Amino acid sequence: MWRRPRTRLWAAVAVTALGFLLALEFTARHYGVSGPITNQAREVMFRPKSGGLLYASMALMMVVLTWRQRFVALAAAIGIDLVFLVVRRVVDADATEGHPFGNGALWVMLGVAAFAVTRRTGRERVLLLKGVGLGLLLMTGRKTGDIWLLITSKTRPAVLDQYVAVADHALGNPSWLVGRLVEASGPIGFNVLDFVYGQLPVAAVIAALYQLRHVAAERRFPRHHLVRTFLVIGLLGPAFYMIFPVVGPLFAYGTGTAHWMDVSLWAPEMPPTEPWAVATVWPHSFPSTALPVPMPFDGITPRNCMPSLHTAWAVAIFIHSRRGPRLLRFAGTFWLIATLAATLGFGYHYGADLVAGVVFTLTIEAALRTSDHDWDRAGLRFVAYGTTVFTALLLSYRFMPVQMAERPWLFGPLLILAMASVIYAYVRTTALWEPKPAPAAAPAPEPQPELI
Repeated sequence: MWRRPRTRLWAAVAVTALGFLLALEFTARHYGVSGPITNQAREVMFRPKSGGLLYASMALMMVVLTWRQRFVALAAAIGIDLVFLVVRRVVDADATEGHPFGNGALWVMLGVAAFAVTRRTGRERVLLLKGVGLGLLLMTGRKTGDIWLLITSKTRPAVLDQYVAVADHALGNPSWLVGRLVEASGPIGFNVLDFVYGQLPVAAVIAALYQLRHVAAERRFPRHHLVRTFLVIGLLGPAFYMIFPVVGPLFAYGTGTAHWMDVSLWAPEMPPTEPWAVATVWPHSFPSTALPVPMPFDGITPRNCMPSLHTAWAVAIFIHSRRGPRLLRFAGTFWLIATLAATLGFGYHYGADLVAGVVFTLTIEAALRTSDHDWDRAGLRFVAYGTTVFTALLLSYRFMPVQMAERPWLFGPLLILAMASVIYAYVRTTALWEPKPAPAAAPAPEPQPELI
């Protein structure tokens, strides 16, 4: 078994992922906080940070189970959560932090893993462990992302927001414009967008469940599905946060989360960031186009803007929902539009971040699909092109922002054209991999009557 190339590849991926998690664990402890492994282990007994995410992860795991097993697993998870709830009330350990549910889902996933190892063999064991691994990866991705954001805030004291804000003049400062629209929509508009923005992982799980709906019957996973793209985006994206640290217009040019306190139902509690802002002009006055410089910022706010991973994930959901029924296609389109509106309108991102996020996603998606098609030459050409465009975007934001702001009539269309060219090339490339319809069989010749 170990001589198979795919087995060796997955073994190498597993070892690399474990090493990566251990590195994040030690780095987090260096800064005085728990790492992703510790945080995940705590949720076996203590209140989880996101119970909904745990149940969504369990739903992904259950794609490998039969319907009867799914009902048993769900009932067991709910029962375990009820026991935890009662015990916490009895011993007066019902803390206010975290969700009161979700432990049961984690216990069920661990139970399925133990069942697979002790009671199943061969392909059935592998299938069950793949399902558990899929669910655990979704949870671990969330924990890993939290630590990545902490690392960006601690290791990157200076941010490059002035560069992106100046370059964004070429696109007409869309964050400022959409921010005013969100303000005008009042509490209803803001909180609807906030709900959509926060539930992006749930939307991804729904799309993934549709793609993986036949796993239990066919006893195998499809070669490519949304969860793969989602996880790779989350793994690679934060690396660019370290290369191009940006906090976003709400923080660099506004008053931070305090700006939305009066309308938000779920406003995050963050220290005030206004003292660190270069100016408090967002979203009512455009920023200056003077020569940008790196600016110091606090050691708490994540540098998580370039590229916009919320945009990247929403684009991935949109792509993978295209083959679904009409309702799923509509939901994928709605989530993409609403996510773009929220990322800009909340002041979390500049327009330049979104352009980079689209190119970033299409390049990753094509790379994954190219690997599934034996590294097809057309796919490799597209990946090289997407990588080149993405690199050119980051370099232009960093070294040509003033020129871009002075000539918006030139650089604005160029940015949109660059993104559109990647979209067009992606569609052309992936169309080559679509199965070709079998040619219709020629009708058999009808027997002719004999002439006498």
